[in-house]
Amino acid sequence: MSSASTGTEDTGYVVPDDRAGGPNDRRAAAKWRDARVVEVAHPSVDAVMLRLAVPERVQHHPGQHYVVRLRAPDGYTAQRSYSVASAPGDDLVELFVERIPDGEVSGFLADVVEPGDDLEVRGPIGRWFVWSGGSPAVAIGGGSGVAPLVGMLRHATDLGEPELLRLAVTARTRELLPYAGELEAAGAHIALTREPGGGRLDASVIAGLVDPEVTVYLCGSARFTGAMETLLVDAGQPAGTIRVERFGPTG
Repeated sequence: MSSASTGTEDTGYVVPDDRAGGPNDRRAAAKWRDARVVEVAHPSVDAVMLRLAVPERVQHHPGQHYVVRLRAPDGYTAQRSYSVASAPGDDLVELFVERIPDGEVSGFLADVVEPGDDLEVRGPIGRWFVWSGGSPAVAIGGGSGVAPLVGMLRHATDLGEPELLRLAVTARTRELLPYAGELEAAGAHIALTREPGGGRLDASVIAGLVDPEVTVYLCGSARFTGAMETLLVDAGQPAGTIRVERFGPTG
């Protein structure tokens, strides 16, 4: 597989015409663009962080995602969706990619892509799992599911109101928790299930986050989000206030 071979370094963006993303926004976001890879980092052996300059960029809302498409010389394409970890005010679009075993796209992004490369992207996409920062919220994430929540945290920080967002996240180890240092600094409740004394996001922890007056953003694998959603509802969080973003391998 190879990425697109042409692109531009124009980092200008189009400001949304309403908070939810208006028709002009959605039409612009639906177009494929050649984005320039500006930065590449490998926070762990099975993950890569990419920062992209997207031409004629539509400013995203925290919680939205981009689709990345790879194109082979014979015309074969493969595409996957990745949540945006950067704040709307960031000049670049930051994507956190977890390597999926035998993943066509994630493996290429983790092993091959370098600064200066161009990638075909489309976005930002999504209207359900978004947080404007205008009201308090709770965000719960597992593993790479913390990426869109970090985007929300960065947005709250940019607004000067980080206290609006309460965070609870989990991973097997600190090394495998994306943005661990940033989440620790923000006071997130962190459960590390494979470390001594690391704890879990169990019923007592979740019960402490319940607030019927706020929206809960829940992101992670299908198994994780299903378990967390059950704990939330059992603890008294109205089901209609829970917004879920599930991820996993794509066949």
